[in-house]
Amino acid sequence: MNVVSTSVAVPVADLAASRRFLTTHLGFREELVTDGLVWLTRDDGAADIMLRQRLPAEPPHLPTVVTFTVTGVLAEHARLRREGAAMAAPLRRSPWGEWSLRIVDPNGLEIELVEWVAPAGA
Repeated sequence: MNVVSTSVAVPVADLAASRRFLTTHLGFREELVTDGLVWLTRDDGAADIMLRQRLPAEPPHLPTVVTFTVTGVLAEHARLRREGAAMAAPLRRSPWGEWSLRIVDPNGLEIELVEWVAPAGA
């Protein structure tokens, strides 16, 4: 299997709020906008995100988490804090060298940013 792109489909209660959050804080741009659907993309090869208006009859579910592997997660953490992005989980480093943090958009969509940094001596 050769994967050349990735997209994540996410049903949200407030389509406009999620669109604003992802374009403002994470640099996505609108690729397609239709009634009840917004397709967001980036030029750097990150996963595309399709936001879909959640229907009233659809039950709420556990938070959707979209994970992006990034470079410079420490700088991103500082930028997101300056911009007032809501943190779902603080910046932390795992024993195996992964730095991660989570932010949450107005609909409860959790965005995780991770960066693997080799432990000293590895």
